[in-house]
Amino acid sequence: MEVEAHFLAKENGVVAGIALAEMIFSEVDPSLKVEWSKKDGDNVSKGLQFGKVHGRAHNIVVAERVVLNFMQRMSGIATLTKAMADAAKPACILETRKTAPGLRLVDKWAVLIGGGKNHRMGLFDMVMIKDNHISVAGGVANSLKSVDQYLEQNNLQMGVEIETRTLEEIAEVLNYASFTKTSLTRIMLDNMVVPLPDGDVDVTMLEAAVRLVAGRFDTEAGVIEIWLVANLNI
Repeated sequence: MEVEAHFLAKENGVVAGIALAEMIFSEVDPSLKVEWSKKDGDNVSKGLQFGKVHGRAHNIVVAERVVLNFMQRMSGIATLTKAMADAAKPACILETRKTAPGLRLVDKWAVLIGGGKNHRMGLFDMVMIKDNHISVAGGVANSLKSVDQYLEQNNLQMGVEIETRTLEEIAEVLNYASFTKTSLTRIMLDNMVVPLPDGDVDVTMLEAAVRLVAGRFDTEAGVIEIWLVANLNI
């Protein structure tokens, strides 16, 4: 028996996962015919019918729940990313690699669809110098020196990011970079946004840090390190 099923948005938001849905339908049954009136990244309003799939009922049901699970998750991430990306302009929103097991590619894809940008994929494609590394190395300059030497000795080329917690640490990073060839590409301004009791935030230290760096390196401020997934029921 052949049937036609429709995609209906139950909330306002950004739709994501359409390209992935087509892959899933094709994997289950290449003869299924899928049509969309929207594309990944488009806004949808509550009640809008934005897609349909036609074919054998059994095969549509087999693919349906997998498609909906991915699209709901991706649309939720894309919707919140879009809201944060719009609010953050001219800065850009980066995600962390702390995604649900097995869903890193999907979650990062959704961030891109929502207007954010991808950070490193894992521990292998960028050097991240954290506070514990700095402590073990004996300071900011020593940690950077160790990384630069390691990359040079092993003929590796990749971005390097260092975490800083104070304006003094930033000054030490900049001083090192002024006199030494370094692979450093980004400075993380960690915990420099201070929550206030009234729910607002104090960005005084963050502003001072950005002025101190003065565009010599990319800067990154870690504000939220948890995934917030909105409910976009499709």
